[in-house]
Amino acid sequence: MAHARPHSQANPPSPHGARNYAIVTSAYWGFTLTDGALRMLVLLHFYRLGYSPFTLAFLFLLYEAAGILANLIGGWLAARFGIARMLMVGLTTQIIGFGLLSALSPDWTASMSVAWVVLSQGVCGVAKDLTKTASKSAIKVTAGEASGQLFKWVAWFTGSKNAMKGVGFFLGGLLLDQLGFRGSLWAMAGLLALILVGVVLSLPPMMGKSKASKSAKELFAKNKAINLLAAARVFLFGARDVWFVVGVPVFLYASGWTFTMVGGFLATWTIGYGLVQAIAPMLVKRSNDGLSTEVPAARMWSAILAAIPTVLAILVLMKVSHLEWVVVGGLGLFGFAFAVNSSVHSYLILAYAGSEKAAEDVGFYYAANAAGRFMGTLLSGLLYQWGGLEYALGGSAIMLIICWLFTLALPTSRLNA
Repeated sequence: MAHARPHSQANPPSPHGARNYAIVTSAYWGFTLTDGALRMLVLLHFYRLGYSPFTLAFLFLLYEAAGILANLIGGWLAARFGIARMLMVGLTTQIIGFGLLSALSPDWTASMSVAWVVLSQGVCGVAKDLTKTASKSAIKVTAGEASGQLFKWVAWFTGSKNAMKGVGFFLGGLLLDQLGFRGSLWAMAGLLALILVGVVLSLPPMMGKSKASKSAKELFAKNKAINLLAAARVFLFGARDVWFVVGVPVFLYASGWTFTMVGGFLATWTIGYGLVQAIAPMLVKRSNDGLSTEVPAARMWSAILAAIPTVLAILVLMKVSHLEWVVVGGLGLFGFAFAVNSSVHSYLILAYAGSEKAAEDVGFYYAANAAGRFMGTLLSGLLYQWGGLEYALGGSAIMLIICWLFTLALPTSRLNA
């Protein structure tokens, strides 16, 4: 692999690059707002109808599983047809998914309703990861070659996106109260239609087009660094969703919290997590080569993160007083460390990615991200149903130890990647 140029010789982003970055980020904000609202709509609506923790998790499984394939194919399609076009496809697919969900009838049987929601969620899962892959790939195209600028733009994009998702969680609960399930979906579809028009009118359709892989073997044959980082990402996000999707919301509701309080906590947690992601470059020492201090930072923050659910699981098992507030406080610490981890990982994938096939590399990496979410979602329902919150937190701790082990093998030089 070629030597990276030092920062002083790196090309800064062009004015057009900064403009396109702003457009892509704004479009993804709107998409993420509706995606966060959708999760709350589905979770609260069906929990209110009496669905079990495992069934609630099952509703999200195809949503997460579809993302694995969508990321892989989306990266290849973005390289072949252009990032802007794939962003348009992702937005259109989400609108279709909302339309399918809005067709759900209260007269249907429970099994038919579950099947329909799972199918519709699968469509939305494809939309989410097509849009994410296209948007994250656009950063590599628009940020120029300065790794310092790249880290800042990745951190701001990722952090602001997750803060917007937190707002979406609150919006989902509010829309469910004010407009009902179907009315909320129509309102969100209308918002995305306006965003889609803006993207079509603002972005060059061939932005990011490059030479795509010609075979599945070439598509999957990533370098050592990307493979290791993808493996770490599987367990990092599995460790979050194993308590986030079902375990903690149901635990807090069972502890006497209202839906508004539960949704407010998840929104606050996600917004805070996004804000920490945005300032992560100030918490991680920068290096001239873009890797020699960033990789050790990934290792250190992974170890710190693994300790938090381990301690929390022990406290839950001991049934300490004011347990729900202990859990909330502990998960606040988890969110801080998780945000720094996620931000460093999101930077490293673009630092390791090749310029010609950045979209494919990013797609492969976020396919691993989707696989982690799928695993965490499934285990969130199963572990909570088997042993309560301590099982979910224990599962999170084990996954984070595995994540840390993978980061130990990450190369600190592009020559070894």
